[in-house]
Amino acid sequence: MKVISPQSKDFQNICLRGISKNQRVGEKVARILSDVRASGDDAVIKYTKKFDKVKLSARQIKVSASEISGAYQNISPDFAPLLKNICDNLSKFYKRQTKKAWKMRSEDGVVLGEKVQPLERVGVYVPAGTAPLVSTVYMTVLPAKLAGVKEIIIACPPNKDGNIDPHILVVADLLKVDAIYKIGGAQAIAALAYGTKTVPKVDKIVGPGNIYVTEAKRQVFGIVDIDMLAGPTELVVIANNFTPLNFLIADLQSQAEHSKGLSILVTTSKYLARAVKKQVKSGYIVMAKNLDEAVDISNRIAPEHLQIMVKNPRTLLKKIKHAGAIFIGPYSPAVVGDYIAGPSHVLPTGGTARFSSGLSACDFIKVSHIISYSKKTLQDVYGQIERIATLEGMVKHLESVKVRL
Repeated sequence: MKVISPQSKDFQNICLRGISKNQRVGEKVARILSDVRASGDDAVIKYTKKFDKVKLSARQIKVSASEISGAYQNISPDFAPLLKNICDNLSKFYKRQTKKAWKMRSEDGVVLGEKVQPLERVGVYVPAGTAPLVSTVYMTVLPAKLAGVKEIIIACPPNKDGNIDPHILVVADLLKVDAIYKIGGAQAIAALAYGTKTVPKVDKIVGPGNIYVTEAKRQVFGIVDIDMLAGPTELVVIANNFTPLNFLIADLQSQAEHSKGLSILVTTSKYLARAVKKQVKSGYIVMAKNLDEAVDISNRIAPEHLQIMVKNPRTLLKKIKHAGAIFIGPYSPAVVGDYIAGPSHVLPTGGTARFSSGLSACDFIKVSHIISYSKKTLQDVYGQIERIATLEGMVKHLESVKVRL
């Protein structure tokens, strides 16, 4: 790890990082999106063969019931009970986030409120790398389910044999996902956004992916909603002499398992800095004069994951302004948030924790404002409307009120 100061150019670059946009990738993705929009399944099949080296027919794009039932034969018997325990944790958390409709009536009879409705159809993108990312399935599907989304579908790239990992199929089945499609990359995002003969158009796309998936999500936003533009994973650890060295090293090294993951130690301890520098290869160590400056450094970084591993961590918690998820104390590594704690591990990266939040049940609802006036209350506010409408030169706006009176 490289030791830097808060005044260094390296630190400034960390604070200015963002979700990179590559022109070449953008142009390539635009062509794929356009092709899928025009040619539907044929384009999806073409790109699946080109990028995943798998030849599928239109009928094979959707995972069949027999494939799902067969997946249960290829997993350990204790997998389903394990999943149930994890999902119980998530459900308890997300039930607290559900939002309900409300209304209020003023003394003069005006009724205002909100109508809360779940999205009708959501698409979840599940990456397929060297290992099945089963946690991505339940971390995205469960908040949507608890928000009341009517239909949830999954897109996941097939392996070289044209199949999806059985663990992903079993998790999706146990969570009652409505359909699973063997498609990945930008072509999957296009199919979800525009719809094809086989893949239905969704209202929102969630889930992480590579630079092509992220760029595709950027380009289809507005046609559909998206959760966020996610970059490489990030971890900041605030530590001092109280922090167990072996805990700290293990946590920082865990980020190395992610491609281009960013690990940053913010510490007041020269001893920790020297010891960590010797044992952890990648990342940065930022030296702070005291814990107040350590908090300020973390807030400037606005990390995806923040671990506070000092003696009285809750005293620092009050001062944290920007972080996707905050882990308190030595026995709360970011890994528990990745897998079992409850909140989704889909979190803002690239400094976007300054203005955005982790995936929640509220991301799967929409709110309509309710407004009801009587003739008398409309008469009472006519003068106010007249003043503003006249100021803005909106004659017909004023007429739509005047005609009622």
